[in-house]
Amino acid sequence: MAITLTDTAANRVVGFLVNRGTGIGIRLSVQTTGCSGLGYNMEFVDSANDDDTIFEDNGVKVIVDAKSLIYLDGTEVDFVKEGLNEGFEFNNPNAKAECGCGESFTV
Repeated sequence: MAITLTDTAANRVVGFLVNRGTGIGIRLSVQTTGCSGLGYNMEFVDSANDDDTIFEDNGVKVIVDAKSLIYLDGTEVDFVKEGLNEGFEFNNPNAKAECGCGESFTV
């Protein structure tokens, strides 16, 4: 059971945290959204909750709540640049299908 980050994603998160000035890491969660049902949510975290699971990879703490962990277990977070577009990409082995725009998935 793990959530991992590529070197590129970890460097990007560290840069964001340094610019922000505070935070212990990022929270990765899922929410009901989009045409496929579930969407990824990523936000800065200043403190973890008692029921959170904390993973550390490439010097970054990734905090996941128990509800989201069943959907995210094994996910690798990457940061990609394609032309003028850039953003985080989620390589989730639990996703059975994604919508055309890649914003939501189903398990």
